[in-house]
Amino acid sequence: MPTPTGAPGHLPSWQEWRSTMHKTAESVLAEAVTFAEARHPDLSVSGLLAEGEPSWVLREQGAEAAMIVLGTRYLTTRQELFTSTAVALPVTAHARCPVVVVREWEHALEADPFLVVGVDGSPASQAAVDFAFEEAALRRARLRAVAVWQRPLLGALDEEAALGECREALYEAVAGRKESHPDVDLHHEVIAGHPVEILVRESRHALALVTGTRGLGGFAGMLLGSVSQGVLHHAQCPLFTVPTS
Repeated sequence: MPTPTGAPGHLPSWQEWRSTMHKTAESVLAEAVTFAEARHPDLSVSGLLAEGEPSWVLREQGAEAAMIVLGTRYLTTRQELFTSTAVALPVTAHARCPVVVVREWEHALEADPFLVVGVDGSPASQAAVDFAFEEAALRRARLRAVAVWQRPLLGALDEEAALGECREALYEAVAGRKESHPDVDLHHEVIAGHPVEILVRESRHALALVTGTRGLGGFAGMLLGSVSQGVLHHAQCPLFTVPTS
């Protein structure tokens, strides 16, 4: 005859469930630590099993971190915004340090590796440019600074003049960085189109895409700027999102 739930010597069902979850989580965590140590034996690797809402725990644990690294899987916009599976969006929006989101698939890289940074002249964009130069120097990769000019719905009176202003803003955004990172091979380009579509396209064969958390023209109340949200969902390479210092 089965022992009734709650009887002496038998854990209530919710405690059994919690115990099972802890054992499973500890096993997964131990495997992750072992994997990281095997791949990078010179690193000091530690694990922490924490209880709580994932995005909140990660933000708290990352308060003094140099970077937060997340994996991701395909989620619809609704899932990312409104379900308990949403982690990348709130962590990226509120973290005090850069956040990198690593895709679950491997993508094709060019033989000559490069990073892409999106530039729009905003304070967040300037922080992203600084970070991108540092990462490019660390990885001995080329850096492509891309500014996207979006045609007004009603058209521009002088398109060439508008593009010229955009190019000038791009040059100003990267000015001086080359002096502090002389080994970084810098290319900059202004491309007409939709910012999300252009940056996603440019990310296809990149080592990483770097953006700020909120650029020019963002809407108040949004967790992230519209471009940052768009590339978070669709970028084809690891995405670094850099907050304004």
